[in-house]
Amino acid sequence: MKSFEAPDFMQVDELLTEDERLVRSTIREFVSDRVIPIIDDCFVNDRFPKELVPELARLGVFGPTIEGYGCAGLNSTSYGLIMQELERGDSGLRSFVSVQSSLCMYPIHAYGTDEQKNKFLPKMARGELIGCFGLTEPDYGSNPAGMATTARKDGDHYVLNGSKMWITSGSIADLAIVWAKVDGPDRPKIHGFIVEKGAPGFTARDIHKKFSLRASVTSELNFQDCRVPAKNMLNVTGLKGPIGCLFNARYGIQYGVIGAAMACYDEALNYAKTRIQFDKPIASFQLVQAKLVRQFTEITQAQLLAWRLGRLKDENRATVQQVSMAKMNNVSMALRIARECRDILGGSGITHEYQCGRHMLNLESVNTYEGTEDIHRLILGEHITGISAYK
Repeated sequence: MKSFEAPDFMQVDELLTEDERLVRSTIREFVSDRVIPIIDDCFVNDRFPKELVPELARLGVFGPTIEGYGCAGLNSTSYGLIMQELERGDSGLRSFVSVQSSLCMYPIHAYGTDEQKNKFLPKMARGELIGCFGLTEPDYGSNPAGMATTARKDGDHYVLNGSKMWITSGSIADLAIVWAKVDGPDRPKIHGFIVEKGAPGFTARDIHKKFSLRASVTSELNFQDCRVPAKNMLNVTGLKGPIGCLFNARYGIQYGVIGAAMACYDEALNYAKTRIQFDKPIASFQLVQAKLVRQFTEITQAQLLAWRLGRLKDENRATVQQVSMAKMNNVSMALRIARECRDILGGSGITHEYQCGRHMLNLESVNTYEGTEDIHRLILGEHITGISAYK
């Protein structure tokens, strides 16, 4: 099998620093050597490759933009490139690292007390503690403000009741960042809690029979009079907390899916050059070339968008709307490419001998979580018109 070759038509590599290229190359090599050989088997058997967690920790991919606490202290572009290379392997693996870093370690670092940071972050950076993020509920996905999970103060504890759905790493997590409504003098306000595994009243149930993200654990979390120490509350109120987490996670996703798109494009290109029909390779036909050119162009556009957003993020100038555009554009781009590459491969594209079918199925989920494509359209629609369509 020919080794992976990333397209770089606009020479984006020249826009990266030496350190960024080193990070990208290191993770690319890890994915080629350690992930690609096993990931399809994990997908087929509905198994998360937990044996890779210590290796990922040694590579510094957990909380990589955090300074201190055993974290790598990298910039946003380096984080994005890590996500890109991991998702070239599988969206489920990238999801695991994204949740650990952007949805769990980030809120502890941004909103946590010194005691919370010192207790959890070093062990999470070493992969000794795994986190999950409890925001989405069975009846509230795109509208997190409507959440039904509640937390009631009881002495030096809070008592949580409710459930969370579609939670990556839920059953294997050692802690959960859970968002719940707490009664206040005016109206309930959303607060975040660090709920540790083993807390009374906290249970997790895996969701099986998935056709997507099968190499990733997906769970439902349930809280029935779950007692959480008050010292485990995060210092943030309202949707600012979860939205801050999603801002970082969506940034990583829009970079990550470029990896999946490149994997599919590279596979389809190599297949088209070697698959003979009518006495010549199918890459010689205009229709196939047109598809490959469109993919090549869309990947290039996504690379430039992601690179620019990374630079803005490091300058603290990136906006929620800019991240929404990148998440919306790049994920839909990757999904279109995966579908089209499956088509180029013909019948071979539905077999596990090739990877574009797996990426295609995974990207159906990525297109939904962290804000559906339509929700991001509405966010941008409000930005350009000044009119909210969902309030």
